[in-house]
Amino acid sequence: MMKNSSGIKKIAINTGGGDAPGLNAVIKAATVAALNRGWEVVGIRDGYNGIFLPENYPNGDGLMNLTYEVVEDITPLGGTILGTTNRGNPMRYPMKDTKGNIVEIDRTDEIVAGFRREKIDALLAIGGDGSLSMANVFVQKGIRVVGIPKTIDNDLDETVITFGFDTARAFATESIDRLHTTARSHRRVMIVEVMGRNAGWIALEAGIPSSADVILLPEIPYDINIVADHLNKHFAKGRKHAIVVVAEGAFPAGGDISVIEREAGKMERLGGAAERLANSLKNLIENEIRTVNLGHLLRGGSPTAFDRLLSLRFGAAAIRALEEGENGIMIALDPPNVRYVPLETISGKTKNVPLDADTMITARDLGICFGN
Repeated sequence: MMKNSSGIKKIAINTGGGDAPGLNAVIKAATVAALNRGWEVVGIRDGYNGIFLPENYPNGDGLMNLTYEVVEDITPLGGTILGTTNRGNPMRYPMKDTKGNIVEIDRTDEIVAGFRREKIDALLAIGGDGSLSMANVFVQKGIRVVGIPKTIDNDLDETVITFGFDTARAFATESIDRLHTTARSHRRVMIVEVMGRNAGWIALEAGIPSSADVILLPEIPYDINIVADHLNKHFAKGRKHAIVVVAEGAFPAGGDISVIEREAGKMERLGGAAERLANSLKNLIENEIRTVNLGHLLRGGSPTAFDRLLSLRFGAAAIRALEEGENGIMIALDPPNVRYVPLETISGKTKNVPLDADTMITARDLGICFGN
């Protein structure tokens, strides 16, 4: 057992927002590294719910004691053993006022009180932009926090890559590979919608290696006539099928992103980009069109070796950061090492696909159309 010279006795770990492959590997690495230092480790269930909504846990299990036995075999598991949520943001928690209207109130002080009550010395907050922005609020309220970047969308600033992205990218690539055979058999245009919100990383880095003909990104508003012209020329050359990959946040020039749900206290739910594109194309091309939405399939399953290793590195590095006295920082990948980035510098920022990157230039050299 390592000597504990940090003054820390007890830490908490939580996972917030959408799930991603690799979450359990982070939990394992952080737990084992902390226990090896003599610290107690608890996991907060369902984001922050386990500590500020005790009424939801009648058995008093809002906090999970994390031990060697609990985390021993969880590295290859998808999802998160702690549970997560993207509903009920504590900073904008939806409640009814005296007139029955839904209003959003700040309940973060209740969470701070929960940390004090449970005698938790520090928090490892694992999440994306929304979760880490919230974690920064707790830093301002006196909670010691180290953030760990998680999102399949790969849209967090200051880190080369986030864990979960490689698994999503690999699955999307395999899925599109499979669609080539059925599209070719029927001479169809297959439109494949992938997640990514307002960043096109999954669409781009799965679309290119799976030989997509068109890739539509949130970073480039597309002209439907340019897309149709590209497809018509494609078939005029004797090609038998076409694959179009569209990010869920892609939108036509002069239009808006496609949103299928808005709810108080919850991030808006994107979707329908593929169906909208198909409806716009059907009178402009002769070939039959089909749509496929990979959706939450991209979030599920066992993490790739890359994501497992990155997650384990992030979890262990977070414990080292606490031991070194760090607070209000995020662990970021800066190959070949990790580094510490102030949470306030990444809050509210989105890492978009750079349009002059070599990957984009490669795609254009391959004749891939981006709708512009």
